[in-house]
Amino acid sequence: MPHNRKSKTCLAPQSHEGNSRKYNEILIATGANPRKLGFEGESEYSGRGVAYCATCDGEFFSEMEPEELVATLDFRYLTDALTPQEALEILRAAQEGKAERIAHLKEVGYPGYSTAAGWLGYSDEKMVRLAKQETEVMGFKQIKLKVGQNLEDDLRRLKLAREAVGPDIAIAVDANQVWDVPQAIEWIGKFKDYDLAWVEEPTCPDDVLGHAAIQKAIDPIPVATGEQMQNRVMYKQYLQAGSFKVMQIDATRVAGPQEIVLEYLLAKKFGVKVCPHAGGVGLCEAISQLAMFDYVSVSGEMEDRVVEYVDNQHEYFVHPTVIKNGRYVAPLAPGNGTEMKLDECMKYLHKD
Repeated sequence: MPHNRKSKTCLAPQSHEGNSRKYNEILIATGANPRKLGFEGESEYSGRGVAYCATCDGEFFSEMEPEELVATLDFRYLTDALTPQEALEILRAAQEGKAERIAHLKEVGYPGYSTAAGWLGYSDEKMVRLAKQETEVMGFKQIKLKVGQNLEDDLRRLKLAREAVGPDIAIAVDANQVWDVPQAIEWIGKFKDYDLAWVEEPTCPDDVLGHAAIQKAIDPIPVATGEQMQNRVMYKQYLQAGSFKVMQIDATRVAGPQEIVLEYLLAKKFGVKVCPHAGGVGLCEAISQLAMFDYVSVSGEMEDRVVEYVDNQHEYFVHPTVIKNGRYVAPLAPGNGTEMKLDECMKYLHKD
C-alpha cells in the first residue's frame, strides 16, 4: 500500500484567472501516482508552473516500511546496477537495530567536517588559527584545505595544517576540478606523506574514466567527487567504473529526496561511503537529515562518514543548522530545513 501522510499546512495555488483554491488538509499517497499528489483540483494547474509543497507531520522516509519506500523510487536506467529487489533487501537488512540508531542519532548527532580553514588566499597564520579553532573549539574531527594553484604552497600549507591539528584529526584536500588527469596523478603523488582523508574533485566532474584512472594511480588515497553530478545515472557509472572511494551527494543538484535515496542505495550496494557536499548557502540545512536517513535506514553506518559544514548565512533560515561537538544535531522541525525567514527575504524583494 502507498505510504500516506497528512499535511497540516494550507495550500492556496493561484489559477491563471487569479482565483485561489484553499485546502486545510491534503492527503499524499506517495508511490500510488509518483507524478501527482492526487487531490481534487490538481490537474487544472498542470503545466502552469504551480509547485505543491506539503509538510509531513512525522518522520517520513525513516518511518516507511521497506516495501513502501521502494514503491516510491524510480529505478529507470539503474537496474543494471541496482534492482528494486536488491534495494528491498538492503532496506530490510537495515530494519534490525533501527530504533537504537534513531535514539543514538538524537543523542549524539551526525559527524561533520569543516572547510573554514582551507580557503585559498588565507595567510598561513589565518589558516593555522582557523584550523585550531575548528578542531579545538568547535570539535570537528576533520578539516579540508583547497589545493591546486601552486604545489609549493600546497605542501607548505599541508605541513602547517598537520602540525596545527596533530595526527588524530583527518585532513582532506579539494582541487575543485583544476587538473587534467596526468597532472592530477603527478600532483597528488606529492601529498602521499600527509595521510589524506581524500582528494576531492581532482578533474572534470563529467570524466568518469578519468577519475577511475586517478583513483587507480593514487590508491590508497581516496578520490572524492559527486557534488556536480546531475542525476543518479552519473553516480551509477562512477560506481561501476570504480572511479571514487568517497561519494559526495548534493541535496539540491539532483531531482529531490527520492533520487538521493537511490544514490544512497547504490552506494550501499557498491560498498562506497557517502560524505555529502554542503559548501553553500542552505546546503547544510538541506542535506543533514538525508545523511541521517542513510544511517537509520540504509547503511547503518556513521563511522568514518562526515557531512561538510560551512558557517555561512545560517541566520537567514527558520531552522538553522546546529553544530555541537563537531556534529550535526538531529533536526526536529518538519520540512527539508530550507525555509527562509520571510522578513529577511522581503528585504530583497524587487520594488517596481
